[in-house]
Amino acid sequence: MSVNQNISNSKVQSKEKRSSMNRPQSGVIDGDFYGFRSDVENDCPLTPAYKTKLFNLFRLIEKEFDILYQENQTLQDKIEVLNEKIGRDTFDKPDCVDFENNISKVLTKKLSSSSQKSKTAHKLKAQTSKIVSSFKAPQYNCGLIKDYNGHKDGVWEVSVARPGVPVIGTASADHSACIWSIESTRCLLQYQGHTGSVNSIRFHPAKDLVLTGSGDCTAHIWQAALNWDLPGHSSEEELEGEELDDKLDAKISALRTPFRELLGHSGAISAAEWLVGADQVITASWDRSAILHDVETGMLVTTLSGHDQELTHTSTHPNQRLAVTSSRDATFRLWDFRENVHSVSVFQGHTESVTSAVFTREDKVVSGSDDRSVKVWDLKNMRYPVATIRVDSAVNRLSVSANGIIAIPHDNRHVRLFDLSGQRLARLPRSSRQGHNRMVASAAWVDDNVVGVNLFTSGFDRRVLGWCVVSLKDQ
Repeated sequence: MSVNQNISNSKVQSKEKRSSMNRPQSGVIDGDFYGFRSDVENDCPLTPAYKTKLFNLFRLIEKEFDILYQENQTLQDKIEVLNEKIGRDTFDKPDCVDFENNISKVLTKKLSSSSQKSKTAHKLKAQTSKIVSSFKAPQYNCGLIKDYNGHKDGVWEVSVARPGVPVIGTASADHSACIWSIESTRCLLQYQGHTGSVNSIRFHPAKDLVLTGSGDCTAHIWQAALNWDLPGHSSEEELEGEELDDKLDAKISALRTPFRELLGHSGAISAAEWLVGADQVITASWDRSAILHDVETGMLVTTLSGHDQELTHTSTHPNQRLAVTSSRDATFRLWDFRENVHSVSVFQGHTESVTSAVFTREDKVVSGSDDRSVKVWDLKNMRYPVATIRVDSAVNRLSVSANGIIAIPHDNRHVRLFDLSGQRLARLPRSSRQGHNRMVASAAWVDDNVVGVNLFTSGFDRRVLGWCVVSLKDQ
C-alpha cells in the first residue's frame, strides 16, 4: 500500500516529499500512477477500452500540469531576477545603513506612546534589518561543475565517501542506490537489494561498505566493490528516453545481495547512520522509534523510543558516541551513548516537522524544519538556539561544511548558504541551465576538493549536481 494511502498530510510540499519514501514494490512511479492502475484493474468493472481511455486522459492531465508548473517556475525566476535588480539599485548604496537607522528612529518615535506600540516598533525594526541585510552582495562565488544523471525517480539523499575515495553515493525513490565517480560523473555501481524507496545512504568511515535505509522497513550494509574500468558516460550525450536508460543499464554493475540486513522496524526507515567507530548503526523510522544495531551480528542492541510522530532523520557526532533524531512532532532528541546506560534530551525549538539535525565540528547542532527556519544550538547549553535563520521555504536535509558553512536545500528549489552566526553568504545559481527544477532534497559538503567540486545537491528532478563554492576573498 502506498504512503499516500497510509498517512495524510495537508502540505503540498510534504506530500511530494513523503509520497515516494515507501513506494509499492511493483513498478516505478511514472508507470503505475502511484498504484492507481492496479487498483482500477482489480476493483473496477470498467471495460478495457474504457480503462485505456481513462489512463490516456490521466496522462494528458499530468502533462498539462507539468507544463503549467514549468511556466509558473519560469515566471517566479523572472520575478526574483527583477527583485534582485531592484535590491541592488536601491539598497546597495553607501547610505544603506543610514536608511535602516532612519526607519528605526521614525518607527520608535511614532510608536513610543505605549508598551504595545513599542513592541511593534521593535518587530518592525528587526524586519527592516532583515530586509536590508538580504540585499547584501554575496560573499561566495558558486558555479555548477558536475551533473550526475541516471536515476529514474527523485533522489532523496547524496552522500560523500571518506577522504581519498573520490566517489559519492545517492539514494533514490526508484528503489536503488548508486555509487558515482566524482570526476567522470559515471555510475560505478548500482545497489538493487531493496524493494522500496531508498531514503538514506552513508559510507563506512574506513572500509568499502555502504549503509542504506529503505521504505521496505530494512537497512542494508553492502560491499562497494567498484569497477573503475567501466566505459565512461558523458552527461552531455544527446540520448533521450528508453535509449538513454538502456545505455546506462548496460554499463552499470549491479549488486543485489547485502553483506548485512538490519531488521526490527515496522515502518519505513527514513535515515540510517554509522555511530563513531562504525561498530554500531542507528536507524530512524516512521514507526516513531530509532534502533541501535550491532554491525557484526546484525542484532538489535536497543530501541530508542519517545517521539510522538514519525522520525525524519538521524545524525551522529563525528568523534563522540552521540546521536540526534528528528521527528515530525516538531522536536529533535539528543541520545548519549557514552555511558553504559544511555541518556536522552528533548529539544523543542520548532513549530513544525524537524526535517534534519546535524552535528558540526564546533560541537554545535544545526536543525532545519518545515516551519521555514534553521536553528543553531550549542551542545554546552541547549536551552536556547544561539542563532536562528528565517527562510522563505521549508528546509530539507541540510549539511554543514568543515569551516562552518550551512548549505540549506529548500522545497522551492533554492539552495542557500549561511554561516553558523546566521549571516547569509550566498545562494546557488538557479536558471534554465543551472540548478534544480524540482524540490532540492539534500546537500552534502566534501572535505577534500575533488576536481573543483566541494558541494553536492540532490533533488526530485532526478539530478545530482556538483558545485564549486569559493569565497570571493580567496579569488
